[in-house]
Amino acid sequence: MRRLYSTFAGGWPGVGLFLMRLVVGLILVGSAESTLASTYLSITAAISILMAGAGLLLILGLFTPIAGIVVALAELAGIPGAPAEKLVYVLLATSGAALAMLGPGLWSIDARLFGWKRIEPTPRKR
Repeated sequence: MRRLYSTFAGGWPGVGLFLMRLVVGLILVGSAESTLASTYLSITAAISILMAGAGLLLILGLFTPIAGIVVALAELAGIPGAPAEKLVYVLLATSGAALAMLGPGLWSIDARLFGWKRIEPTPRKR
């Protein structure tokens, strides 16, 4: 993860990334919940479960590049099936791709697991 991002954005950019992850994740989880309530076991239900999992990963900021790519590809694949909701699919696909490229930000599990660590040397005993 450290090879993908030189730093994990803090300050206002970090807050912006957190809000972006939160909104996209909540939309994905909510959409999957409504889809699962109305369908039985099918390919649509499987995709909804995948999208709910990706949404939860985005909310937590865990494996953000992978979750972002999954969201982007799944939403792009959904565009031909729902022409009325085309703009929603495009928005979520773009947001997923942007999160995959920008990273999770400082307020994420990825930053805690893979961010730079500061090691304090212990004082020498004489």
